[in-house]
Amino acid sequence: MGSISESGDSMDVKSVMKNIKNKGLKETIRIHQDRDRRKNNLELKEEIIQGIIQDSFASQKENYKKYLKNISEGDVTEEFYENELKSIFIKHVFSRIYNEEAKKPVENKIVFMDRGGSLSVSLAYMYKYIKKNTDYKLKKYKLCIRKTTNEDYYERAKEYIRDAATAKAVFICTANDLMSYITLRPETTYIQLWHGCGVFKKVGLSTIDKKFGKSAKSHEEYPLNTNYSYVTIASPELSWIFEESMGIDKESGVITPTGISRTDEFFDEEFISGSYRKLYEKIPQARDKKVILYAPTFRGDVATCTTPDVLDIAAFARELKDEYILILKHHPTVKKLPEIPKEYENTFAYDMTRKSGMNINELMTVADICISDYSSVVFEYSLFERPMLFYVYDLEDYIDERGLYYDFDEITPGPLCRTNEEMLDYIKHIDERFDKQEVTDFKNKFMCCCDGHSSERILALVEDKE
Repeated sequence: MGSISESGDSMDVKSVMKNIKNKGLKETIRIHQDRDRRKNNLELKEEIIQGIIQDSFASQKENYKKYLKNISEGDVTEEFYENELKSIFIKHVFSRIYNEEAKKPVENKIVFMDRGGSLSVSLAYMYKYIKKNTDYKLKKYKLCIRKTTNEDYYERAKEYIRDAATAKAVFICTANDLMSYITLRPETTYIQLWHGCGVFKKVGLSTIDKKFGKSAKSHEEYPLNTNYSYVTIASPELSWIFEESMGIDKESGVITPTGISRTDEFFDEEFISGSYRKLYEKIPQARDKKVILYAPTFRGDVATCTTPDVLDIAAFARELKDEYILILKHHPTVKKLPEIPKEYENTFAYDMTRKSGMNINELMTVADICISDYSSVVFEYSLFERPMLFYVYDLEDYIDERGLYYDFDEITPGPLCRTNEEMLDYIKHIDERFDKQEVTDFKNKFMCCCDGHSSERILALVEDKE
């Protein structure tokens, strides 16, 4: 009976005797041993949580491994390791850090967080605008997801959460679950700038249980779009999409058609001239040629995504090299990029996806024609009222796998091309085939709030709260 009575949290004698009578001595001992194990595991978990908060995960790694071994029903798999790690940080560590720091007064600071290795164009422009026009102290966090271990990612996020708890405002640009178990303090304005101006392909809650989407259970356990004060969008026409994909109530006032901050650059003459200057420095022959920008979206799941490799660069060079150059800008999450045939590389075709010194805004600014597919890049590009083509060789498969919010044929302000030959034919006859009014109508419907003053309106959302 020693294993029963020695437990500091054991039942009283009457309860023990009742259990022995009803379940037998052996089963009663097992119940108490299980109870003691659970208690010990909870105590160890609490020690790990406190150690991470006060020091680091590294200081608790051995305890964490011990804890996993205790609670697992078999081998500790990598998936089990990562799932428990996520649970400890998001459900416990972050909320406790935030709640403790939120006891302090709000500071005159604004925090910017990007999950990647650098601030996205959306965040970078808003950062620059606020720095130029206010005296707020600005803090930047680049968490490097998928470029480092999850352990390091969550450690970096700890400091972001600390700063967010005393910030006047927090800006992000992608969905994330870091604050899904936190209740935002009322003095802080939390703004989702989003990373695209419009949406063709289904995202977020619209993709529940699809091959590449999260499960309903995952969205429920780790919601990606919580605590927002505002989600800034390019036009009222897009409100319903963001309400559906983020699970935000229509009457909440969270979805706000202020325009998209980074589109203000397109109305800035200094930015425009600077973009052309960069282009000519990097590609001198562009001075005498027109520019075709090919900017497709990725295929598949973000973590393992691929990019289209069906553009016939050789055919484009044969038909268009006297008048055009071709710039390729693949989606930044794609790891393996298609190779450009050596004979056309950096003479006709230029891959500026990585380390090119020109971001997508600059490339859109200098492009005379844009070829895309289901990417949101065409929404921004419509502000220039220039020709665009949609290379949708896999349209039916893409719709079946991913889903689209609109009837693609009805909404797109340019031809849907299934083959390289169709694209080349259109480009060679572009003067008589391009319908500028079609692009203007698209712009007025989906980008009507992007007028060069979006950042001003977004900043007002923060300052009007005072």
